[in-house]
Amino acid sequence: MNFNLTQIPERVAKPRQKGLTMVMDKGLSIEESKHFLSVSHPHVDIVKFGFGTSFVTPNLREKLEVYRSYDIPVYFGGTLFEAFLIRNQFEDYINVCKEFGIAYMEVSDGSITIPHAEKCGYIEKLTKHGTVLSEVGSKDAAHIIPPYKWIELMRAELDAGATYVIAEAREAGNVGIYRGSGEVREGLVQEILTQIPEEKIIWEAPQKAQQLYFIELIGCNVNLGNIAPSEVISLETMRVGLRGDTFHLFLNKEMA
Repeated sequence: MNFNLTQIPERVAKPRQKGLTMVMDKGLSIEESKHFLSVSHPHVDIVKFGFGTSFVTPNLREKLEVYRSYDIPVYFGGTLFEAFLIRNQFEDYINVCKEFGIAYMEVSDGSITIPHAEKCGYIEKLTKHGTVLSEVGSKDAAHIIPPYKWIELMRAELDAGATYVIAEAREAGNVGIYRGSGEVREGLVQEILTQIPEEKIIWEAPQKAQQLYFIELIGCNVNLGNIAPSEVISLETMRVGLRGDTFHLFLNKEMA
């Protein structure tokens, strides 16, 4: 950091296995990627090229190289995995990841229905090719999954070899672990945490109020995902108590 302040919570150092910030890149240009990383790279752990953007992004290899120059892993969104799968092109998906040097892969079933045993089979196969993130939860707001089922699915996917499970929220933060208003389904989250280790979950939290909820609940080293590139620095200040929302969270009671 640029100067000394006492009573700042200790962030896990990079490369880290917890306290992750996963950023969603929905179509930054190469120059925008460079500008974003020039400021934010110390606080970014993983970048997701959202949904199927990697299919239509010009100069994809060059853009990937920008992220590699900062040692930040990139993966293609789960929707792309599903797009390959529904077309019976699973092996093609593996080959694309190899061709572009993608060592992180997301397995999701938010847009298509995959029998869960089959989904776990894909996770197991992909662990031979890299680090697997599996997403739990539907993108359909009308499809409400009960807490016991979230736990069952997450546990099975971790057992199949996923390094992290991602709690679905979409890029807007209005489905899955959230209500349509963006409000956290607190009972669901807290029940999940009774059974699944918090360091194994990446909570998609694109909205500031959602980020605040998880920092207050779990602490500064909670794993958060679907963060907008422009919000990374703001999120980091919230994590360490240097934003109004968390200003008193980490201070000694005498000072608070």
